Amino acid sequence: MVSFAAELAALLPQDLPNRANVIEKAARHLEMIVEINKVMNLTRITDPREAAIKHVLDSLLPWRLFENAKGIADAGTGPGFPGIPLAITFPQAKFTLLDATQKKARFVESVVTALDLPNVEVVPQRAEEWLQKHKPSIVTGRAVAPLVKAIPLFAPAFKSGARVLLYKGPDAESEIAEATPEARKRRLRLKIVYRYELPDTLGVRTLVEIVRA
Repeated sequence: MVSFAAELAALLPQDLPNRANVIEKAARHLEMIVEINKVMNLTRITDPREAAIKHVLDSLLPWRLFENAKGIADAGTGPGFPGIPLAITFPQAKFTLLDATQKKARFVESVVTALDLPNVEVVPQRAEEWLQKHKPSIVTGRAVAPLVKAIPLFAPAFKSGARVLLYKGPDAESEIAEATPEARKRRLRLKIVYRYELPDTLGVRTLVEIVRA
């Protein structure tokens, strides 16, 4: 079976910052997920190529949107995506990985320790609670609510001037249309800033940016 590292080496963009380090550490992260999956169902995706694409490549294809941020919060990080791959790519940025499920947060903490990522903090808390007292420059997330529900959840972030960058599927336009009245009421602007197709017809991903208008 082809290793996670070999799949990542074949898939990741050649111009990705710290690429060799990302391949090594992201592969270790995926190995740890496979191991913990034997006792805790974190993800159904464990095939090396599919995991490399749907977890790591998906997290990193829009890397340029994050490259100048100083503080990034990953809301509902789950097993650590997109936060951990982005944190390996940008060691100069401070990452806070948030997940209210204690066992997921504990697993992600073990990954952070194993991969020696001093720029990452794991917090077992809901993002909307954490944001009331903290001011990251970017809030991101893959497993977040529909935009119409995400807007009120992330209200504290907009007040502090953060960019919210959410990974969405191919139907982002319909989510934007549904959320537009709520966004206008709060004086927010919604727009698609990046769209890409994953290899092996594994889906289309859309990055939606929400900022103060």
